[in-house]
Amino acid sequence: MIDLHVHSTRSDGTFSPTKLVDYAMEKGLTAFALTDHDSVDGLEEAISYAASLKQENTDPRTVPEIIPGVELSSDYNGKEIHIVGLFLDYHNPEFSAYLAEFVAERNRRNRKMCEKLREHGIDITYEALLERFPNSVVTRAHYGRYLLEIGAVNNIREAFDRYLGDHCPCFVARKIIAPQEAVSLILNAKGIPIMAHPILYNLSDAVLDQLTKELKDAGLMGIEAMYSTYTSSDERQIRRLAEKYDLLISGGSDFHGENKPDLDLGTGYGKLYVPDEILENLKEKARTIRA
Repeated sequence: MIDLHVHSTRSDGTFSPTKLVDYAMEKGLTAFALTDHDSVDGLEEAISYAASLKQENTDPRTVPEIIPGVELSSDYNGKEIHIVGLFLDYHNPEFSAYLAEFVAERNRRNRKMCEKLREHGIDITYEALLERFPNSVVTRAHYGRYLLEIGAVNNIREAFDRYLGDHCPCFVARKIIAPQEAVSLILNAKGIPIMAHPILYNLSDAVLDQLTKELKDAGLMGIEAMYSTYTSSDERQIRRLAEKYDLLISGGSDFHGENKPDLDLGTGYGKLYVPDEILENLKEKARTIRA
């Protein structure tokens, strides 16, 4: 069993990269992809830790393979579309430069959001956020948790409904790239670009088909056909789309730890199962890219 969509504390998950490796071993996963939002900062930690386990007395067969990945945010006609990259050369200079600028832009945006929250009577600074969530790319999920912890809201949903949601008074839009650009960035880093959880975008069948065609023309290589919230009908629909556009199949839980309660690594809400052969097909494609 594998999981090709996993988040750590380096974006908006609650498990550190090291803890994810330990938990994947506990769950019996043979491999998982660390795909933090717009960040590869946790990859070295996870990969190095897994390698150290194999050198110790741990049975190497129980140590999961760590697939270097990322999840890039993009915009398509006002819809946020996520593109996962797998088997990245995460040291690629162009890719690293993009992520550095992205983080800088996000920092500027986060400071503006803190200003707006203070205008609404909430005791918050960006420095306090960074201290509470070190080594993380701060997202609105972090804001929600922080507001809950300081007693400004009763739950995280209230934080989004009152302050952080797209049309709320403290929301600040951020610059975002087109999905074709996200695909190109991943291709330039020798990775496999995959459209993440397409069912979640709530697009009509015709618009989803058009988006898939456009991204295939841009170099898209895969699509997430197995996902925690998918029904059997959803999976069949995405598999048909994959066949139509000759795309590889991927799948993952979108594990975030405590930020997505009841959604577990590898098994999602209990019914997810991504077989090892999915990974073998992706590996074959990765080998051709790097040949």
